[in-house]
Amino acid sequence: MRALKLLFCTAAIVGPTSGMAQDAGSDGTPNAVLIRGAKIFTGCSPELVEGQDVFIAGQMIARIGPDLEPPEFATVIDADGRVLIPGLIDAHWHGVYATATIGQLMTTNEGYWNLLTAAAQRDTLYRGFTTVRDTAGPMFDIARATDEGLIEGPRVFPSGPAISQTAGHMDFRVTRDVPATPDKLHSFETSDMFYIADGVPEVLKRVRENLMQGATQIKLMAGGGVTSSYDPIHTIQYTREELEAAVEQAENWGTYVLTHAINDEAVNHSIDAGVKSVEHGHMSTRETLQRFVDNDVWLSMQPFLDDEDAPALNAFQKAKYNSVTDGTDFVYRTAKELGVKIAFGTDTLFSADLAKRQGAQLAKLQNWFTPYEALKMATCDNAELLKLSGQLTPYPQGPLGVIEEGAYADLILVDGNPLESLDLVSDPEQNFDVIIKYGVVYKNTLN
Repeated sequence: MRALKLLFCTAAIVGPTSGMAQDAGSDGTPNAVLIRGAKIFTGCSPELVEGQDVFIAGQMIARIGPDLEPPEFATVIDADGRVLIPGLIDAHWHGVYATATIGQLMTTNEGYWNLLTAAAQRDTLYRGFTTVRDTAGPMFDIARATDEGLIEGPRVFPSGPAISQTAGHMDFRVTRDVPATPDKLHSFETSDMFYIADGVPEVLKRVRENLMQGATQIKLMAGGGVTSSYDPIHTIQYTREELEAAVEQAENWGTYVLTHAINDEAVNHSIDAGVKSVEHGHMSTRETLQRFVDNDVWLSMQPFLDDEDAPALNAFQKAKYNSVTDGTDFVYRTAKELGVKIAFGTDTLFSADLAKRQGAQLAKLQNWFTPYEALKMATCDNAELLKLSGQLTPYPQGPLGVIEEGAYADLILVDGNPLESLDLVSDPEQNFDVIIKYGVVYKNTLN
């Protein structure tokens, strides 16, 4: 017991945190949790570790070992053979857009968006996603409120408003808003929904403004998309010089650029400019996928196969969506064969019902990957992608996405073995008995 008390004293509360993480009880006792009798999936290895207890002190995993004896004030959870996995990571999430409908976004303002997003983020956490990389939207305040404990939700790596050229994938203005003038920004721009930037000077300015507000990485639209109104899927967006300017500025801050790019030409355009993470890439050829390997670029892709996970689309958007789903199987199979670094993300848009399927999206990966490979992608691998933010990460004290000493205490206790049945993650309400983030027990059906 003395050894664990000493460990607790050295595992101080560090970095962004909620009040709950600092104080586990009204009597001021420190946060300490011991999980006994679990089979441990570390996130990076296919073998389950047995006979080891996991002790959490503050926000961190302080000790893993056999027959640990906790301090008197610790919460003890008897796993009884359940499988303990790292908290899940969604590498392509939109906190604001995930559950808000187009109508809600068009008829309300930031105050309503924040309230709606706070509820959406809470539900995301209770689906077992303890970290998200938000890849476009006004999420700076949500990220801060989460870190300060004002709201519950996963920690957020925010990109801020996506940067789009005029008529690009993130240009959601209506045609009566053009011609635009430099002295009159659209209300969606002033509320950080998106930024329109044309030409190198404007791109640099918007990148710097995002970094100023706390972006951990930068998002640009490099090709046509599904939900946008003006750009056919085949289009290439931004010039080489514009993309390179954004990449150079991000690198000057020690971070990277990710781009929306579906068609093969836009993907190559992004790789040519030095982008480190391409989002989607569903129309990539084998030759292009080899370029991911050769240039050490991540493919952040979603398992889009049918209408089940598509938002409401008009005829123009539906045709674009079909061209995306047609390439999903080939790209996943070929990328796996070639050894491309693949990240898992959902890209859920405009539907609370679709957002509830976040875990089901992960389970769909078993069409191409073993349960181990899919879970590793959503934990250990996604955490490696997040490291590209370098010194801009708000969470530098330990690794994410793994169960090891010194890592952040983000843990899920699963009733069953997801390495044998990945479908367990599709129903977190039923199958996730314990959910812990930052050492705080948010859900515990066992005690």
